[in-house]
Amino acid sequence: MMNLADLRLYFRLLAYLKPHKWRMTAAIAAMLGVSALTALLAYMVKPVLDDVFFAKRENMLYLLPPLIVILYLLKGVFSYTHNFQMSYIGNATVTRLRDELFASLQRQPLSFFDGEATGMLMSRLTYDVNLLQDAVTRVVTSFFKDTFTVIGLTAVIFYREWRLALMAMVVFPLAILIIVHLGKRIRRISQATQVANAYLYTVLQESLIGQRIVKAFAREDYEEERFSRANWDYFRIRMKLNATRELSPPIMEVLGSLGMAGIIFYGGYAVIRGASTPGTFFSFLAALLMLYQPVKSLSSVQNVFQEGLAAAVRVFGLMDRKPEIADAPEAAPLTPLAQEIGYAGVSFAYNGRANVLHNIDFTVRRGEVVALVGPSGAGKSTLLNLLPRFYDATGGAILIDSHDIRDVTLGSLRGQIGVVTQQTILFNDTVRHNVAYGNLTATEAEIVNALKDAHAYDFVMAMPQGLNTLIGEQGVRLSGGERQRLAIARALLKDPPILILDEATSSLDSESEREVQQALDRLIIGRTTLVIAHRLSTVRNADRIIAMEDGRIAEIGSHAELLAADGLYRRLYEMQFAREEEINLVSDKAIT
Repeated sequence: MMNLADLRLYFRLLAYLKPHKWRMTAAIAAMLGVSALTALLAYMVKPVLDDVFFAKRENMLYLLPPLIVILYLLKGVFSYTHNFQMSYIGNATVTRLRDELFASLQRQPLSFFDGEATGMLMSRLTYDVNLLQDAVTRVVTSFFKDTFTVIGLTAVIFYREWRLALMAMVVFPLAILIIVHLGKRIRRISQATQVANAYLYTVLQESLIGQRIVKAFAREDYEEERFSRANWDYFRIRMKLNATRELSPPIMEVLGSLGMAGIIFYGGYAVIRGASTPGTFFSFLAALLMLYQPVKSLSSVQNVFQEGLAAAVRVFGLMDRKPEIADAPEAAPLTPLAQEIGYAGVSFAYNGRANVLHNIDFTVRRGEVVALVGPSGAGKSTLLNLLPRFYDATGGAILIDSHDIRDVTLGSLRGQIGVVTQQTILFNDTVRHNVAYGNLTATEAEIVNALKDAHAYDFVMAMPQGLNTLIGEQGVRLSGGERQRLAIARALLKDPPILILDEATSSLDSESEREVQQALDRLIIGRTTLVIAHRLSTVRNADRIIAMEDGRIAEIGSHAELLAADGLYRRLYEMQFAREEEINLVSDKAIT
């Protein structure tokens, strides 16, 4: 029924039961009790019929009914104990699996998330992991309980009438063949179901997050149609799975009826001829009827088992994925920046494609502000993303005080770097939580100081609950400038010696940009800063400017030096910054 790979996969899943060995022991003991009492109740049909109804022994009339009540009471206690313990084990196991899967996701590099839809990952954390819960609880539960019950009841029917028992067993080989065939089909359909469910999650997640764009382009009908199509595709594949799954019970019943018909005929004939007693026959028949239920349950377990294996392949496949960016075996903590950051012959390509950075060489001295300018697609953001190892250089090396950043621990490297980007990421939580994300042990006074330095204190205190105000998903209840200033406060609270600013004001209006720029100016003080420049003031005040084009450094120098060089920077200046300078001059004259 299973190949070696399936067995390894399932035994790996069962390894998660080890922390619950005492609960498992109690559950198995309770299962044995349920199975033994089920067999005993079937066995007692003979004395009830023969001694009470046919022999008319009055003492047995007073003994057997209370005994039956006691046996059923005990069976109920055992059944409850077994079900509760297995429920606890199953839920605890799945919770642990979900923790480990989420931890695995957290350790994947950005390149992994670039290629995976968020909805697909959410589906694995929820739908696929829930299928594993059934594989742990129902399969283990039914396998032990129903197997023990089948063994006990089989012993009873062979003890009562071995000829009739052999007749009943004739249909089992055929039933097993059918169950195995259905199980393989369920495995294939279950994999397709998981994929369809993941796509449904993806469509839902994209639509909900992108509601501003949906409404801006009046695409509500389009999104409804897209979701409906994915939803009904999932419905159809789910119904195919259910149709296949529900075949097992009726097939088992039909095959069982064939055996039952022969048994009733042969057994009834033996009773009529006096070769057997009614009590013996009905005891056999009761055991046989009880036997078919656990056998049917075992056939259903095969379906759950195959669905669980399909989910386990997806879940363990993700859990086993080794992060492409991780600490080297001998990685050491990075000491605080003392001298310089150096890019030495750095090249980079995404997933084996053509290089987007070519032989980049430059250094940034401690405390220096270096601005990167260049046309869109020049490689500026990619260059900065290599410093905190969001991606790893495919050629050359990045050095901090002569230490290759690949030879130091990720935690110590990223602990020294603060990042503020044009895409502000905030959580659906309070202002306090979002700012304190930069330093989880910060005091309220430190949070307030960070907000003041980021020019965010006044608007935060004007909110209904101040620091405890919920700001909504991605800070939707705030303006663009307010979101950016909270991100700056978060970076200030972290107090990193190295700062990366990636077009932090590019998407703001003039007034918000001015507020944010003042906060950035405060943030830059005393820090080694790499900034993708958007404003002329940032470029002009930088210690050095790096002009990039087509993934290469075209020029390096100060604002005045590069203007005089009459190269790429001067062209960018004339296109991008000259108009801003004119506006600033007019504004200054108006003020005076």
